[in-house]
Amino acid sequence: MDPDGTSWHDLTGQVALVTGGNSGIGRGMARGLHKAGAAVAIWGTNSDRNEETVAELSADGGAPVVAFGVDVSDEDAVARGTAATLERFGQIDSCFANAGVPGRPMPIDAMTTDEWRRVMSVNLDGQFFTVRAVAGHMKSRGTGSIVFTSSVSMSDGLPFAVHYAAAKAGLAAMARGLAVELARNGIRVNAVVPGWTKAAMTEDLLDSPAAHAKILPRVPLRRWGTPEDFEALAVWLAGPGSGYFTGQTLVLDGGYTVF
Repeated sequence: MDPDGTSWHDLTGQVALVTGGNSGIGRGMARGLHKAGAAVAIWGTNSDRNEETVAELSADGGAPVVAFGVDVSDEDAVARGTAATLERFGQIDSCFANAGVPGRPMPIDAMTTDEWRRVMSVNLDGQFFTVRAVAGHMKSRGTGSIVFTSSVSMSDGLPFAVHYAAAKAGLAAMARGLAVELARNGIRVNAVVPGWTKAAMTEDLLDSPAAHAKILPRVPLRRWGTPEDFEALAVWLAGPGSGYFTGQTLVLDGGYTVF
């Protein structure tokens, strides 16, 4: 319990924005936030997955859940999505800048500029556009929590996908810089660093014999992460329990990076 008697996992009355919240880690975060009582705005480009996620989260009859078709690589679309989210809910208490795309594996001397920019436009630029759009609103309220989804590839060398790793490392650096910049406005900024997590984007790789032979033995907990593993962490980062926590990278990898 907080000193005022509220529970760290009670987000009743809050509004959480989750980009890429219609699948994988983002959907796990959105699910956890909604279970804790928050209204949830989901941004995603796949309308079918948007509808499925809204139906799933809304099934318990809790706080409202709304999905908006927003491509975060388009700064005008982000501006429209922010306006639509604020028009619907009136506030954004937490922003989970989670949207991302996988890189197409290729050696550096064969990587095209188009492929580099495709990954950067979503995984780095899109998070910048998102946070830029919501920061002014949070500053005006003197409160807020911003969370980036990075990756263990920011520090654990990822061959043939340097564009993906570079973008994810950039998010961790952005989180640290913004944590200092926005602290005076009552806004906390952190980055979540997932390890090998089984979701639609990684399912084929993690189901492969090579992954089971070479990667899984390096995970001390001997299992892949799941979107459900990110539910409670999202709630804590959005809620009052993390009120003195900012500028940090939280690694959730089953022990992979220490073994």
